[in-house]
Amino acid sequence: MMSNLTLSPTFNKNKVFILNRSEIEKRLDPFYYVPELVELERKVLAKKPKKLRDYVVSLSSGATPKTTESEKYYTEKENGIPFLRVQNLSPTGVLEFEDCKYINKETHEGYLKRSQVFENDLLIKITGVGRMAVASVAPESFEGNINQHIVVIRTKDKQTSETLAAFLNSDIGEKLAARRSTGGTRPALDYPALLSIPILNDKRVLEITKRIVEQKKQNEAAAEKLLASIDDYLLKELGVALPTLPENVLKNRIFQVSINQVSGSRFDPLYHQGSIYGGLEKSKFKYKNFKEISKYFINGFAAGKQDQNIFAEGIIQIRPTNISDKKEFIFNKNIYIDLSRKNDLKNELLCKNEVLFNNTNSQELVGKTCVFNLEGDYFCSNHITRIGLHEEYISDYVGVILNLYQKNKVFYKSCINWNNQSGINLDILKTIKIPVPPFDKQKEIAEHITDIRTQAQQLKDKTKEVLKKASEEIEKILLR
Repeated sequence: MMSNLTLSPTFNKNKVFILNRSEIEKRLDPFYYVPELVELERKVLAKKPKKLRDYVVSLSSGATPKTTESEKYYTEKENGIPFLRVQNLSPTGVLEFEDCKYINKETHEGYLKRSQVFENDLLIKITGVGRMAVASVAPESFEGNINQHIVVIRTKDKQTSETLAAFLNSDIGEKLAARRSTGGTRPALDYPALLSIPILNDKRVLEITKRIVEQKKQNEAAAEKLLASIDDYLLKELGVALPTLPENVLKNRIFQVSINQVSGSRFDPLYHQGSIYGGLEKSKFKYKNFKEISKYFINGFAAGKQDQNIFAEGIIQIRPTNISDKKEFIFNKNIYIDLSRKNDLKNELLCKNEVLFNNTNSQELVGKTCVFNLEGDYFCSNHITRIGLHEEYISDYVGVILNLYQKNKVFYKSCINWNNQSGINLDILKTIKIPVPPFDKQKEIAEHITDIRTQAQQLKDKTKEVLKKASEEIEKILLR
């Protein structure tokens, strides 16, 4: 660039800047030369740090078995080996298992043998949107595996892994990693880039991180206690006492049905093993079929590549992965519908207070429900059913009932299984019966549960504040 050029002082110097030709190294992408990042790296290198490669004993990358052959590779939690994905890594350095898949032992010891993970291993994200180089350490006695978006690094000991994770998860570590990433819509760190990250090894960073983790655990435990109280409160208000489950022995799993009971119906045993409601049909309030309380049932639409925006811009299409196990919206991994499609799809836009029901998923997850209460435009996928209720029924109340049903396997028992998926079609969903208290009672229940969820969210927000303050503290320690 010509050195005699100048820029207006009103420009953001980290977005618009001028480089001399002599300042250009081996890369031509502008992000690499953002003044803030260049200055940060200069400050870090002035402290003569080691690089990540200096701490590596061994390094392996993962792979993902074909989802089209899921029965061959994947299994249930009870019988499986954790198969870690990016969402299982945490900037606290502690693995999270809320949304974890599991592979069978044969896959772990065969096809994915080279990417096995054991206690004290350092796991680092190398591909994907959002933060780069998110790092976590495998806990004591852990055995698992990773997909292709993560690398596993074996270091000399637990403390080294934890110290490296603490630095990489700091804002300084994040910026150094992001500067080395390549790829526009899906940034990635190749091995040379990853291993070249300079590391400021300071035990105080780990101490701060451990303090954060402890505070996070306390806040999450308190939040979990609050959320766990919802079901007990709801059952009490409904006047429902769930029966004690029979002992899981062979004689309790064997039963008989007559041929006329299954003729023209379903043949899966679970569907015929007593009431699908498991005691939830004994409320003191009147029951109504879903069809009676609803104005409409509309499935969302499948978004092809022609509908999606590859630059992560546009209108979010809510999918089952956007509904957490806590029955909250999460938007860390999204599909965006291009804005040019808005007019053509205007009838597909979600409406306030619609009940969003997950109609297709793995069998245990069918029925996850959220009430749409977000601002702005959103769509939903064909694996979500939009339900509009008549005015005398409160969406938040119906939503908690459906989630209670999902937890107690009402939908698990009602599912139809095909091609490694499970689902509930509209005809079955319309026949599901739910207890319907008077309007004022619905409102009371919904407001009480909303209050509980608000308190739980406030505890989570405290953790975010602590993380922000800790990040500022770490930066002062490392760069002063």
